[in-house]
Order: sequence, then structure tokens, then C-alpha cells
Amino acid sequence: MSTANLDSTVDADLQAQMAHGAEHEEEDHRLFGFIVFLLSESVIFLSFFVGYIVYKTNATDWLPAGVEGLEVREPFINTVVLVSSSFVIYFAERFLHKENLWGFRTFWFLTMAMGSFFLYGQAVEWLGLPFGFRDGLFGGTFYLLTGFHGLHVLTGVLLQGIMLGRSFLPNNYAGGEFGVVSTSLFWHFVDVIWIVLFILIYVWQ
Repeated sequence: MSTANLDSTVDADLQAQMAHGAEHEEEDHRLFGFIVFLLSESVIFLSFFVGYIVYKTNATDWLPAGVEGLEVREPFINTVVLVSSSFVIYFAERFLHKENLWGFRTFWFLTMAMGSFFLYGQAVEWLGLPFGFRDGLFGGTFYLLTGFHGLHVLTGVLLQGIMLGRSFLPNNYAGGEFGVVSTSLFWHFVDVIWIVLFILIYVWQ
């Protein structure tokens, strides 16, 4: 092999390694940026939690007139379903990591179904509540917290739908799984936030 050909081969290898490294560096930056986004969302929810605690501990008439407490049974079932979906989406990720697309699609779709069940349960609860958004501090904070969280659940289900659709495109996940990983992280975040909400609103009455 001539010196020119050898130099050309070395240059090609170096360029390939640099491109590969740049791709991984870009993915790392995207994941870091997404984690920062989740942290910013955590600050928003934390401010809501603190406000709820301050209002509850200082209000003389916390619950709306005629309301003695919230029903816990149905929200608890919804909580179990939502928290369990975190384990389901984890298995979906594992199937994708093993390049088992049908396993990924099955568990991913099951996660979407569980999230949709939660949203349905929350909608049914809202329709049956004897108070509204304007009924005192409790009414306002209840609908604000559960509604804002519900918006995040809806966003998570929509993102999961996009990731599921992408799995049917040829070689779509051959270059990495950032979309799936970030969507899964977002879903775990939503589940953790709901656990805190459930304790504050339904357990601590």
C-alpha cells in the first residue's frame, strides 16, 4: 500500500471516529438538556406543593362548605395503575435495547393504555366532585395541581404515541434511543410527582 493510500485510510478512520464521537456527544448534550428541563419542572411543582401546604396549615375553613373529605378509593386505584406503568415502560425500554421491536411495542402500548386509564379516572372524578375551581382555596389548589399534573400525563401519552409510531419506520432507532429514553424519564417524573400529590391531597386531609 502506498503512503498516499495509507494516509487516506487513516484520515477516513479518524473522520469516522470523530463523527461517531460527535454523535454521542450531541446525544449526551440532549439528554443533559432534557434532565435540566425536568429539574425546572420540578421547581414549578415544588412551588405548588409549598403553596398548598402553607394554605392548608393556615386556612381556618380549608374544605368547601358541605365537603367533609375526598373519596380515596378510586384515586388510589388510579395511583396504582399510574405507578405500575413506570415498571411497564421500563420493560419496554429493555425490549428495545435487545432489538425486540414487538416486545417494545406491546409494553409501550400498554403504558399508553395505563396512562389513558388514569386520565379517564381523573376526568370521572372531576365530573363527580361537589365543588368547583372557585370554591375556596382548596377548590382552586385542587384543580390547579391535579389539572397541571394531568396535562403532563396527557403530554407523556402523546409523546409515547409518537415514539410508538416511529418504531414502525425502518431503521428508525438504529442511530440511538434518545427519544425513547427521554420519554421514559418524563414518564417516571410524572409518576413521582403524582405520588407526592396523592399524599398531599388524598392522604393528608
